[in-house]
Amino acid sequence: MRGAQSYAIRRAPQTPQLTKQDADFQESDHRKGEKKKMSRIGKKPITVPAGVDVKIDGQKVTVKGPKGTLEREFNHDVKIKLDAGVLTVSVEDPNKDNLSGLSRTLLNNMVIGVTEGFQKELEVNGVGYRVQKQGKKLVMNMGYSHTVEFEDKDGLTIEAPNPNSIIVKGIDKEAVGQLCAEIREVRPPEPYKGKGIKYVGEHIIRKEGKMGKK
Repeated sequence: MRGAQSYAIRRAPQTPQLTKQDADFQESDHRKGEKKKMSRIGKKPITVPAGVDVKIDGQKVTVKGPKGTLEREFNHDVKIKLDAGVLTVSVEDPNKDNLSGLSRTLLNNMVIGVTEGFQKELEVNGVGYRVQKQGKKLVMNMGYSHTVEFEDKDGLTIEAPNPNSIIVKGIDKEAVGQLCAEIREVRPPEPYKGKGIKYVGEHIIRKEGKMGKK
């Protein structure tokens, strides 16, 4: 009889089981990584340009520049400091670190607004649709039985360089965006022929029209 042959049994490597402590540590590490990304913007200082005056009164910040003045009340967990013409934003509570990034963005928009300003453009598409500026009013003919009008507001101006173009300008970025959204809502672009009001550069997903019966 042949001698008995021995075979080595190979076992698949087992995945080590994580203890609850290890799992909690990994989850904590992941959260720290997310917070680090969120606070990256908040850590960037803001250089105040010449001709811009910044006043900090508690949580209220006032920024005055060549184009106007903006004021904003910031969250009580946010600390804003002005030192040698440089603004910095910080928070003491690490669980609210995302506030530093948001506050820094809002503060930077205030500085840009009073120096350069913001503008957003809309385009009007459709036969018979047209806009024109009459004094301080934007008069819109958008296929209704009546015209729709928008007036210039404090810190906001509306321009109509041609019958199919609208430009909204202002120092407050949020206010500019809000007014543009209201104007667009008068006649939102429809998905078949794209007729209506849309932002310049906005992509409208088109739908196929219904086929006529043969």
